[in-house]
Amino acid sequence: MRIILNLIWLVLSGFWLAVGYAVAGIVCCVLIVTIPWGLASFRIANYALWPFGRTVVDRPSAGGASLLGNVVWVVVAGIWLAIGHVVTGLALCVTIIGIPLGIANFKMVPVSLMPLGKEIVPAP
Repeated sequence: MRIILNLIWLVLSGFWLAVGYAVAGIVCCVLIVTIPWGLASFRIANYALWPFGRTVVDRPSAGGASLLGNVVWVVVAGIWLAIGHVVTGLALCVTIIGIPLGIANFKMVPVSLMPLGKEIVPAP
């Protein structure tokens, strides 16, 4: 079932989300100072491409620098990404087929708000 959901997700929204996060990651890596956010964008792009069967957990070795980086991220881009995921998730939940995809969009809100100090792992 996860494969079917991932394929539907990939066709309907996952590809474009992944492209958007990848472009943001490239821009962040070009602007040398923002490389940590670029790497986090690549991680989110990978997750946005194939979200079913994986989950986001806190990385235990993350420290104060990731907290400070997340505060900057929320102010600059995180809140807008989270709003975009919520609006898209609500739009997907209008149809019965889109409900699991909407839930996957809601699952991406925490990582889009605070990407530093997170790790994507296989779901149990």
